[in-house]
Amino acid sequence: MARSMDEPTTRVIEGEPSSLPMYLKAALPLIPGVSSLPGIKKSGSTLPQLILTRHDVPIDRKHVAAYAEVCGFGVKDTVPLTYPHMLAFPLHMALMTAGDFPFPAIGMVHIENSITQHRPVSASEKLQVTARAQHLRAHAKGRAFDIATQVHSSGELVWEETSTFLRRGRSSEDAAEADKSFEDVAPSGIEWKLAGDLGRRYATVSGDHNPIHLYGLTAKAFGFPRQIAHGMWSKARCLAALEGRLLDTVTVDVAFKKPVLLPGKVAFGSKVISTGGGIGNQDYAFSLTDPRTGAPHLLGRTTGL
Repeated sequence: MARSMDEPTTRVIEGEPSSLPMYLKAALPLIPGVSSLPGIKKSGSTLPQLILTRHDVPIDRKHVAAYAEVCGFGVKDTVPLTYPHMLAFPLHMALMTAGDFPFPAIGMVHIENSITQHRPVSASEKLQVTARAQHLRAHAKGRAFDIATQVHSSGELVWEETSTFLRRGRSSEDAAEADKSFEDVAPSGIEWKLAGDLGRRYATVSGDHNPIHLYGLTAKAFGFPRQIAHGMWSKARCLAALEGRLLDTVTVDVAFKKPVLLPGKVAFGSKVISTGGGIGNQDYAFSLTDPRTGAPHLLGRTTGL
């Protein structure tokens, strides 16, 4: 039976894709003269109908430990709540560097992220990781889309994520209002001093070698005064500060606001917004802010399932 034109194509990715060649590929549309070549030029108004899948993905305990150290988590038999994003990131890059993807991967802005953990994931499990781009839509600052990820273990859905990206461009009067609201949370007296090499250290464990995170010189080429922290590091660091206080089944939503410049300082704050009684059965609002101005870098909330 012939496949419908609206039905997505599923492609299995063997092994572990390397992100560095994909970043080199991602840079090609930015090079004058090269950007207009067939297969490199980025244009279009639709997302590819493509699902990428990795089967039997093993978890490397040494890699989990290295990730936990950079992000501030403790090392346990289960992986940190944000860790499966590490397994999905190569698929995200493969989607955004595909020839028929309408936008250059470099220059995309990660504006929101939502993770649902249906149960803790053991470091001994092998997983199936699936990702697809979807929901291209108008945004007040250009166009937005989602990359939806699902992680299964022996057929059981254990973790899923929606990462929302913005392609800056002409504002649209048709842009829908954002459907997520986040509380402002005052700092709790906790400040973290972030070293200038944080972006490079996180890139080593995450594979996210976007040049805006690495060095001042490469960040300035994209309009930043110096390198900035990864948004997913910021989310992970906040959750590490809440470790042991969240339910095993939980959704964590965040909005990324002002970039975190490196080196620099950030202030963390959290507060209980609902409770089912006792630690481990509470929902939190949390924030990462500039300690000098109070401007938010990240706003987030947890919702127990």
